[in-house]
Amino acid sequence: MTKFGVGQPVERLEDPRLLTGRGRYTEDIDLEDQAHGHVLRSPHAHAAIRTIDTGAAEAAPGVLAVYTAADTKAAGFGTIQCKAPVDQKDGSPMNQPPFPILPDDRTLYIGQPVAFVVAETVDQAKDAAELIAVDYNPLPAATDTRTAADPEAPQLWAEAPRNTCFLWAEGDEAATAAAIDGAPHRLALELVNNRLIINSIEARSAIGEWDGERLTLRTPTQGPHSVRDQLAEDIFKLPKDKFRVVTDDVGGGFGLKIFLYPEQPLVLLAARDLGRPVKWVAERSADGFVSDYQGRDQINRVEVGYDDEGRILGLRSLTTGNLGAYVSNFAPYIVADCGAGNLTGVYVIPAIYTEVRAVFTNTVPVDAYRGAGHPEAIYVVERALNAIARELGIDQAEVRRRNFIQPDQFPYETPIIWTYDSGDFEGTLEQAARHADLAGFEARRADAAAAGRLRGLGIGCYVKGVRFGMGETATLEVDQTGLVTIYIGNQSNGQGHATAFPQIVAAKLDIDIERVRLVQGDTDLVKSGHGTGGSRSLLNGGIACDKAAGALIEEGKELAADLLEVAAVDIEYADGTFAVAGTDRRLGLGEVADHDRGFAAENFFVADDNTYPNGCHIAEVEIDGETGETALVAFTVVDDYGVVVNPLLLEGQVHGGIAQGIGQALMEQSVYDESGQLVTGSLMDYCMPRADDLPSFTVDFNQNAPCRTNPMGIKGAGETGAVGAPAAVVHAVLDALAPLGIGHIDMPTTPERIWRAIRQAK
Repeated sequence: MTKFGVGQPVERLEDPRLLTGRGRYTEDIDLEDQAHGHVLRSPHAHAAIRTIDTGAAEAAPGVLAVYTAADTKAAGFGTIQCKAPVDQKDGSPMNQPPFPILPDDRTLYIGQPVAFVVAETVDQAKDAAELIAVDYNPLPAATDTRTAADPEAPQLWAEAPRNTCFLWAEGDEAATAAAIDGAPHRLALELVNNRLIINSIEARSAIGEWDGERLTLRTPTQGPHSVRDQLAEDIFKLPKDKFRVVTDDVGGGFGLKIFLYPEQPLVLLAARDLGRPVKWVAERSADGFVSDYQGRDQINRVEVGYDDEGRILGLRSLTTGNLGAYVSNFAPYIVADCGAGNLTGVYVIPAIYTEVRAVFTNTVPVDAYRGAGHPEAIYVVERALNAIARELGIDQAEVRRRNFIQPDQFPYETPIIWTYDSGDFEGTLEQAARHADLAGFEARRADAAAAGRLRGLGIGCYVKGVRFGMGETATLEVDQTGLVTIYIGNQSNGQGHATAFPQIVAAKLDIDIERVRLVQGDTDLVKSGHGTGGSRSLLNGGIACDKAAGALIEEGKELAADLLEVAAVDIEYADGTFAVAGTDRRLGLGEVADHDRGFAAENFFVADDNTYPNGCHIAEVEIDGETGETALVAFTVVDDYGVVVNPLLLEGQVHGGIAQGIGQALMEQSVYDESGQLVTGSLMDYCMPRADDLPSFTVDFNQNAPCRTNPMGIKGAGETGAVGAPAAVVHAVLDALAPLGIGHIDMPTTPERIWRAIRQAK
């Protein structure tokens, strides 16, 4: 194994550049003769637009243009389309009202773009936007997920009665009802999966360019090809070759930067009209909080039937999922298929049935956020397991052992959607239990009690389905210096692609990793791509790189054989060198390339099926009974990701996901009031975890059950920390409060909520 081979903890190659301020983010780019855009946003959650008068704004100093819905219509703009629709329970298509770039008759959420002002400077554009006179007629707003489908709730769309986009179902309804009704024990829970604001470090931004023939969009994305295709097919209705989308460094994605947003086509329209570049950069509060698509926001009602030993016999889940005012790119798929497939968790559950009602509200659209449906579903099944343990007086770990799918049951066909190929769920739990010292917990609880604090421990097990999707193509080119360049359509948002992909190629080619570079994020340079999302970058892209490197060696053997005047079968390859077997006649990669001005190979790879990373999280908290303040004092996780390419990168991915899951469990929540105003509209009101809120994490991996659906045994990792952490943290909080008789608190378990629960219990 080489120093930089697969499985080695190679430090991130991109970090020296990024940490010394040499990153290139969209906001860093300033083009010659560049103009600046500013978005006028609706101050109302629901209002009819009577008139828009832009005259004063157009006459303001420095203003170059003002765009409203009339201008986007004149340009022939289409609407933002859902890319993952679902059929309703009765087989009919879902209700999908149009999602315009700019609305002409009504605004449907606070922060919805109403007009776009372009001026010489940002300040001039902002000043002019204040001069636009919009005559609004405010209308009643529906903002509450729980009541949005009530007959008396304000209606958003005539084509969506009771504000329902779809009613979707999966599973065997009759068998599940029979299993629950016939079980010795039953329980029911209502759970809240709180709405979250994503808040990536880098805000959204976009620069539009027009060269007289083609439009170029520079914007941080999780996949420039998807954005290009939507611009071409759905918005401008022009051939794809009329567009170039460029993504440079990206400061965090988490789902936020997969989607198409109105600002992206608007800068292109303005650039084409004005014949000069137009730049727009979001401000955190004025733009990001109110218009970035948000995550989660579900009410989950779950019923389980179980036996005397705590084994689940049947599970029924009824979910109300908030889509916001419009259907974003992938929202239906997230709340339906993604969540439903995860309801089995890591357990033998003979019968499952789920229904999902997706509702419209006067809030910003909701779509995929790290984990994308999986954290919500895992939270449901894990909370049900802990409720069973509490009812029967069984230890949290023991109730899981009794329900785990066993190694000899793989491949395991779940009762709903998925078939797991591999797993060692009990082994992962035992490994985590050792690291977390479960055996010593009661002593730690006693010590905390002596100090006047309530200590609790919580376990959360998870599995996440990683969709293999449409595959990925990797192209490798060798130049005359021996430098190998990878071209691939995955897009790094900070995950370390510039290290992981070269690591795979360097290992295959047996060369130093510094001789491999990665090119992503340009639809002119990379011919195809399906972007980064769903934890599947290495699943398809990494294996495509490995196979392309193998093809490059074979191509190099043919070329070297011609140059050395021998048969290709006589050529051996090692250490970056092609040699005639049994002789000292040899040529390096660069020497072979020099004779043909470089050579290349490519591979398209798509996995045979999904992969199923899984793991066990264990959290410990201490709570101040007087204030409700919660301190997370320990956190342990053991994950099964199959074969690990780079444990250092992987541990960083796990840390980030855990932090986001902890944020959901303890402090984060997007709140709208009854009128539709965003109450948590800045970091003064929306709480996110800081470094001092988190302990040092203990992270380990179980590699005893490699994936069977791809040749490298990779399972995918990027989102899983956010999938497993919420349940573990909430369980720890409830375990700490159990002596007071408190059995339920919804996320986020803020100090105020805990304080109120303690006061009520007393």
